[in-house]
Amino acid sequence: MTDRAPSVSSAADAYDQRVRAGAFAYLERLAASGTVLVRQKDLAGFSVDNAAIRLMATQQGIWKPRQMSSALSFRTVFAPDPAQRPYDDQPGADGFLRYKWRGQDPQHPDNKALRNAKVRELPLIWFHGVASGVYLPVFPVWLAAEEPAAHQFVVSLDQESLRARRDLALQDPDLLRSYAERVVMARLHQPMFRQRVLVAYENQCALCRLRHTRLLDAAHVLPDSAGGEPVVTNGIAMCKIHHAAYDADIFGISPRYRVGVRPDVMTEIDGPTLKYTLQEIDGSEIELPKRRNARPDRELLEIRWNQFLEAS
Repeated sequence: MTDRAPSVSSAADAYDQRVRAGAFAYLERLAASGTVLVRQKDLAGFSVDNAAIRLMATQQGIWKPRQMSSALSFRTVFAPDPAQRPYDDQPGADGFLRYKWRGQDPQHPDNKALRNAKVRELPLIWFHGVASGVYLPVFPVWLAAEEPAAHQFVVSLDQESLRARRDLALQDPDLLRSYAERVVMARLHQPMFRQRVLVAYENQCALCRLRHTRLLDAAHVLPDSAGGEPVVTNGIAMCKIHHAAYDADIFGISPRYRVGVRPDVMTEIDGPTLKYTLQEIDGSEIELPKRRNARPDRELLEIRWNQFLEAS
């Protein structure tokens, strides 16, 4: 196995760069129009020089269009079992995520296509499954290294962490790990958490049924600071007003999924927003996901409910 870049003509290299830049711009336009999560059909409109180019593989995880010498994207499929970790490709001791080879043959064309992208330091798209056939595109990402013994690549979610891995891996591994973990949380775990929670709640607030996706958040039952993980069972879809009120302990949600509003708030008189948005949800039950394994964990709700009662 060689780590040397393949010989590519300047014309081919320029074409490769245009494809990648065009693909990123296309995905950004989709997101700006409200299509943050994509299916295969959403990607069908991408073309370069009037030639359609597929952005994601239909079967395998790694994708290299025939017109290109290096991989353009790779994907991680949705895993519905909440007992599994929320992200299928695990981080290493250095805090960076890993992506597995296809099989164990280093010379498999898919593995060679990813290796070429790594050697050339080319940006890629990582499609992360949030539901069956539904993906969150994370881009651009880079491959920072390869670990042949473990049959995997090391993924960097930004160029800064790519450079930091070179500079800090030996000098200050603890600082590198801390930095990488913050990047992974901000660029992958939290966006994935939000999208998976919204999909589970069918893009509506669990309290007021608001369906304007851009006004919805994934509220943590237990926040990050209290050890809460970015998994669906630690999340509830809420509009921004209810999310802020929940975080401020203006209302709580019991392990029986019933809402309780703080007593002093119930006696306030402050116009229709307070009345209809907060006071009228007292005693109601939240709307739950249809999938039982996506519903809020009752033990986590009990911890948070007791905190709400103490704050009240």
